[in-house]
Formats: sequence, structure tokens, C-alpha cells
Amino acid sequence: MTAGTYTLVVELAAPATVEVGALGEREFAAGAYAYTGSAFGPGGFARVERHRELAAGERDARHWHVDYLLGHPDAGIDAVVRTAEADVECAVSRTLADEERFERVDGFGASDCDCDSHLAYAADGARLRRAVERAHGTDGRA
Repeated sequence: MTAGTYTLVVELAAPATVEVGALGEREFAAGAYAYTGSAFGPGGFARVERHRELAAGERDARHWHVDYLLGHPDAGIDAVVRTAEADVECAVSRTLADEERFERVDGFGASDCDCDSHLAYAADGARLRRAVERAHGTDGRA
């Protein structure tokens, strides 16, 4: 089992209104979203495969905020960037918001830390993906 931190780059093809568990109804613009999470629990990075299955419509159970977005028919995972054996979830999220200046979706994915959000938005998906790779310290081959 490999554990660590991951960021899903999610493409949303059309604007959507999504009920996000306890966060309630949220409006999402079409574009790209970067969700950063940790995979230190049972199964490690197997959590990423679970997210892929949900986005593909092969699974229905929603456990995390991102699952509600991934469950929307216009959402799909464009890329996954990982940092193995390092807990950099909050650092990556803050880098995307503070240094890269991407818009945050308040409260999303950050219920167990002091961050404002673990979901960043950009109209330009390629720019967001490059920023995610920089924040993880990879060149896109993770």
C-alpha cells in the first residue's frame, strides 16, 4: 500500500448546481477544479481509484465532499497528481490559492483542518494542472 497526498484535476463541462452533503447546495462554473486530499487511511492511494469509479458512474456511495462533484454527469477526472509518503495536503491547497491565485470553493474538503478550502477553480484546465504539478513538486508523471 502506498500512501500520501493526491490532487484530482476535475473537468466540469457545464455549469452545475450540486448538493454537497452538509455544505448544502453549491454552484459550480464550467471549467477545471483541483481537489487535494490525503490517502493515509486504509488502502492508501486506492482511494483515488474509488474516486475514478464514482466519476465513471460505477459507484454511488459518497463519503467526501469531492464525491458529490464527481457524481455529477458533467464532471470527470482529467488528471491525478500524487506525492507519495508525504502529508502535504494543506500545503498544496494553500499554494494553489495563495501563490497561484486560483479561486477557492469555501469550506470544500477542509472540514478536518484550518484551511479555507481544498478545492481550487480555474477556467483554464491546462494552467491549473501545471500549477498542481508544481505544488506537488512533480513534472506530471506522478
